[in-house]
Amino acid sequence: MRVARLAALACGALVSACALAQSWPTKPIHLMLGYTTGGAADAMARPLIAKMEPALGQPLIIDYRPGAGATVAAQATAAAAPDGYTLHLIDAGPMTIVPHVTRVSYDPLSSFTPIGFVCSGGTAIVVHPSLPVNSLDDLIRLARAQPDKLSYGTSGVAGAGHMAAELLQIAAGIKMVHVAYKGGAPAMTDLLGGHIPLLFASMGTAVPYIKSGKIKALAVTSSRRVPAIADVHTVAELGFAGFEALIWFALVGPAKLPTDVVAKLSRALTNALEDRSRRNDPRGPREVAQGGARGEHPVRMRQNPSEKGACGIDCRATWLQPRRAEPRFGRRF
Repeated sequence: MRVARLAALACGALVSACALAQSWPTKPIHLMLGYTTGGAADAMARPLIAKMEPALGQPLIIDYRPGAGATVAAQATAAAAPDGYTLHLIDAGPMTIVPHVTRVSYDPLSSFTPIGFVCSGGTAIVVHPSLPVNSLDDLIRLARAQPDKLSYGTSGVAGAGHMAAELLQIAAGIKMVHVAYKGGAPAMTDLLGGHIPLLFASMGTAVPYIKSGKIKALAVTSSRRVPAIADVHTVAELGFAGFEALIWFALVGPAKLPTDVVAKLSRALTNALEDRSRRNDPRGPREVAQGGARGEHPVRMRQNPSEKGACGIDCRATWLQPRRAEPRFGRRF
């Protein structure tokens, strides 16, 4: 009798899962973001949503959950029901950096279902016009002359901007003071207002203000220049051979999402990223879009080195690809 009851329950669960996959979605889908409005994640999510909604037949509602290095949203996603109605546009920070700096309630590898890799890109090193620097060399000289006095802002502790800043300080032999915000938008607001002199900002947040002349761009941390601001050099070009600090974004859901639901989401995401109008959207990020590679996300996580990272913390992971354990940056002076 007990065996029969267990078999009936198992069959019922299987039938329910199949029914969910076939009918999904029947109501709005919540998309978690770990940052405030107006930042890179927000700018990336909105054009994606506009392209994915027609394919899914239901609206995607952004649910902003900033805080704790974007881990608040990650924790909420990991704890959500695996029914396809809670998704998360997540980045490298809460997945590959923060978990190795502090304790989190989720496992980056087992607490989520990967749906698709979205894009990757570098960080822009930008300053307020009042700061008396016009190049990365000027900034380094100023920081050396004022150790532990020059402050810089980022979108949050242990985020990609923070890690890029730490790598630059190690490579250049300088020490600055970190000011962490709950997202790139409030950080940019303070930079524009002159409340902070320096910011390591996402491309989506920084590019419009660079083009308008409201802030000065000193360098980008990617290995290649950004087409939207092609006259801005990479850090590697400015004397730090091999320097590269990247961030990636991916779409995930809670662990154990039904396979058919994941397939529908992956197709919608791939089509959205392949749409030329999404790629050219002026609101979107200035990163390289790479959609549809569902298996790529966990592979990137697992292939990261176990040695201590260049930042002096037990990272076991970098933003995009495996990196050497120690920095090997060349410097021309």
